Amino acid sequence: MQRLTKIKDLRLKANEVRQSIIKMLVEAGSGHSAGPLGMADIFTALYFNVLKHDPSKPDLKDRDRLYLSNGHITPVRYAVMAHAGYFPIAELMTLRKLGSRLQGHPSYRDLPALESSSGPLGQGLSVAVGAALAARMDKRRHRVYALLSDGEHDEGQTWEAMMFAGKEKLNNITAIVDRNNIQIDGFTEDVMPLEPFADKYRAFGWHVIEIDGHNMQQIIDACEEAKSIYEKPTVIIAHTTPGKGVSYMEQKYEWHGKPPTPEQGQVALAELQHERDRLLNEVSA
Repeated sequence: MQRLTKIKDLRLKANEVRQSIIKMLVEAGSGHSAGPLGMADIFTALYFNVLKHDPSKPDLKDRDRLYLSNGHITPVRYAVMAHAGYFPIAELMTLRKLGSRLQGHPSYRDLPALESSSGPLGQGLSVAVGAALAARMDKRRHRVYALLSDGEHDEGQTWEAMMFAGKEKLNNITAIVDRNNIQIDGFTEDVMPLEPFADKYRAFGWHVIEIDGHNMQQIIDACEEAKSIYEKPTVIIAHTTPGKGVSYMEQKYEWHGKPPTPEQGQVALAELQHERDRLLNEVSA
């Protein structure tokens, strides 16, 4: 796996990931759009800069563990894993098809280096916290990452996991919350208000970092800061734009759970290619 250290290279890779997401969803004719596009920068930073992992040795004992709680955004994980070398990029076009390894929600039995299946919202942090506690008990030095949606904080189990991690001072876990302010029925603050969100995590004993979830340097710096916190777990609240990179999807909760049509996909790909050309010109300037 090629480790990318230059911000410009990470931004270009995230653009490739977004284009793959659009192609996958158009081919499948079903799936989620807003969340995967919004999390492309974070997943790219993780797989190409932050995580300790090796696609050629997916079961590496000391690999970092990544648990995706909101499994419906799995197109972004599939896309970044393919670009990282876990399986052929061409396989992305089998998303949600019968017999495919790439189902609408990820199954750990089907792909290498998936630590758990996910889909039912609100459960992922509990699984990740259990893995972090087990790692500490076994004196393992890998780090556990838990990726969560903001909307799934409507589920009580998430708060129980937060409370337990704070009580146990699990400094080997980093939670990253996609704070995109939408869920399937509308905006989070209309459906079930979460604010003051950061203060609630602090009250449960977590170290809180807030970032722009599309700023590569902030993503990387936050993950590094989390490693330096020894007395408590860390949560990174990443403020993101749902549907990022596709103008007609951005900030629209209606795109939470539907794919673009072939015609809409062409518009999206044109916009993303225009952004890629702009980045290349910026790189060469």
